[in-house]
Amino acid sequence: MVERNGPLGGLCGKPEQLCCVSVNKIFDSARDKDCLEDVRVHLCDHAQEVIDRASAVRTIDVEVINCNISINPVPFNRGYYQVTIRYFFCVTLEACLCNGRTQEVQGLCVFDKKIILFGSEKNVAVFKSDPNNDGFCRRPTDLECDRDATLPTVVVEVAAPIALDTKLIERCRPFGHCCINSEAIPEGIRNRFGGNFVDGIGQNTVYVTLGVFSVYRMEREFQLVLPACNFCLPERESRNDTTDACSIFGKMNFPISEFIPIAEEPRFDRDRCDKNDRCDKNDRNDRDNRGPCK
Repeated sequence: MVERNGPLGGLCGKPEQLCCVSVNKIFDSARDKDCLEDVRVHLCDHAQEVIDRASAVRTIDVEVINCNISINPVPFNRGYYQVTIRYFFCVTLEACLCNGRTQEVQGLCVFDKKIILFGSEKNVAVFKSDPNNDGFCRRPTDLECDRDATLPTVVVEVAAPIALDTKLIERCRPFGHCCINSEAIPEGIRNRFGGNFVDGIGQNTVYVTLGVFSVYRMEREFQLVLPACNFCLPERESRNDTTDACSIFGKMNFPISEFIPIAEEPRFDRDRCDKNDRCDKNDRNDRDNRGPCK
C-alpha cells in the first residue's frame, strides 16, 4: 500500500490499495466530417409509385439505422488495419403530388467508408465464458484449426446526419453512385421498411447529399494496475414511495417561464467583441445603433 496526500487520499480517509482492472485501451482514433454527395435512395415498391408521380421531392429526416464494420490487416505495416464501414441511412422524403398534395415515404441510403487505424498486435487466442451456454459438456461452436492474430475492436460514433440536398432524376439519366443493389440489402434492413426493394423499375430516382460527423476509435482489452480507495458501493438507500402520481405532480412547481414570451431585447455585451472589431452573431444587428466594438 502507498500513502497519498492529494485530494483522493483525503477523500478516502485511508491508504490506497492496488487494484488490477481490465479496460479497453484506445490505440488510435480519428474524426471526420464527410459530405456524401449524390447517394442513391433505394425505394420499396409502394414508395417507388409515389416518387414516379411526384413533381418535387425534399428530405425531411435522416437517421442512421445500422453500421457494418470489417477489419483487415494492412500488408507490410504491422499493427495497422484497414477499417471498412458501411452506413445504412433511413431517409424520410416528402413528395409533392398533383393538386398540392404531399405524401411521405421512406428509403434506404448505403455508403461505404474506408480508413486506416493503428491497433497494435496481439498474437494470442482469446476465449471467454458464455453465461447463456455454460456447462462441462456443452456443444462447441465455430471450431477452427488455423489461429489468426486477435483483431482489435473498432467503435464508431455518428452524429445525426444533415440533409444538404435532394435531387429527383429520371432513371434513364446516368447520375450519382450506389454501393449495392437491392438484392444485397440485408434481411434485417429489409424488414425495417416493410416492403420489397425494387431495382431498375420506375421512372424517377432520388439522390440525396448528406453531411455526416463521425468519430472512430480502435481499442484493445488491456490490463492495468490502479490505486483504489475502496469498493464502489452505493450509500443511499432506496425509498418505496407509495404516494400516488397526482400527489407527486402536485409537489411540482408550475413552469411559469414556459408560458411567458421573451419581450426584452437581448443585452448587448461589448466584451464578446474580438481584437479584429468583430462581434458575436447575436450582436451584429446592434452594432449600427450602438457604435463600433472597442
